[in-house]
Formats: sequence, C-alpha cells, structure tokens
Amino acid sequence: MRLLQNKVIKKVTLFIGLLASAVVAPCWAESTGVEKGKALTFDRKKGNCLSCHVIAGGTLMGTTAPPLIQMQARFPDKEKLYDQIWDARKRNPNTIMPPFGSHGMLSNEEVDAVVEYLYTL
Repeated sequence: MRLLQNKVIKKVTLFIGLLASAVVAPCWAESTGVEKGKALTFDRKKGNCLSCHVIAGGTLMGTTAPPLIQMQARFPDKEKLYDQIWDARKRNPNTIMPPFGSHGMLSNEEVDAVVEYLYTL
C-alpha cells in the first residue's frame, strides 16, 4: 500500500510541475529561431506587431503600418531590418514604430528571432 501511495504522489507531483511550467512560461520561451520569432511577433504582450501590421496567419491585424510581406526584398541586408526593429527612429525620427530594443521591450536575441521569422515572409 505504501509503495502505491509513493507512486501516486510522484505522478501527481510530476503533473503539477509540468502544469506549472506550462502556465508560467510564455509560448516563445522554449522555441528557437523562426518559431520563436513568429511567437514573439504574434504575442500581444511582447512584439505585438499585429497591432499595426498585416501578417499572414494573424488575427485582428492593424493597417497603420505596411504589411509584413516580401521582407527579404524590402530588407536585403538583415542588419538594416534588425536596426529597424531595434529602434526605427534612427532611420526616421518621426516614426510611430516603437523602439523595441532600445526601450527594452525585446532583447537582442528576441530581435534576432523576429528578424529570422520575418525573413520567411
């Protein structure tokens, strides 16, 4: 009987641990590369690109900014796209695009992931 109780306790503990990690960690935290970039781009609390841009597969998209399509053609140099996301004010001081990197909304790694995803569009 004692052995059965220990097995049940271990399974319940494991389940609670898995449930807690799923609730606490955002969907993009465990992803890498393009997947992480897409998740960040669509995340309303992080990148929130959908609030201004039309992006294939998105919902409730804004139309304030250009649609995010043909990104490799628009930004053949990935560094320029990175800079645009990091702080668009460098290219256009009157931009309404938030400075995601310089204001700490996204880290260097997160901006890199977003760029990788955008290059697939």
